[in-house]
Amino acid sequence: MMDALADIADALRDLRASYIGSDDTRTPKVTQMTDVKTQIDETVKANDVVLYMKGSKTMPQCGFSSRVAGVLNFMGVEFTDVDVLADPDVRQGIKDYSDWPTVPQLYVKGEFVGGCDIITEMTLSGELDTLFEDNGVTYDKDAADKIREANG
Repeated sequence: MMDALADIADALRDLRASYIGSDDTRTPKVTQMTDVKTQIDETVKANDVVLYMKGSKTMPQCGFSSRVAGVLNFMGVEFTDVDVLADPDVRQGIKDYSDWPTVPQLYVKGEFVGGCDIITEMTLSGELDTLFEDNGVTYDKDAADKIREANG
């Protein structure tokens, strides 16, 4: 009898551990992560350019996010910024969504482009210009050229 009670207690602990929130608002972790994935998917597909970053486009909270947001801002690209620091589930969810371990992450027309190093390389090589042109994303070509001139 004691073994059966111990098994029931273990099962209840496992069940409780699979829930997040107070006793009144229990949400299964699986459902919560599925909702985050859906939220991310809808965001990247509903906006031409999306940057998942630490902070915002006007106040980045890390150097890598600042660099990518700075490039996009300087080039006059209209983009949606998502602050991963505001929600730990989004912070992890975007890494799972892209199978890329770091932030920032840039998406153009629903496709993952890359993080800071890749965006920097693409900017300097002109590949980012081509990506924007091929996808109908408006940007300032002169500003892009100035970035390359300053870093060439």
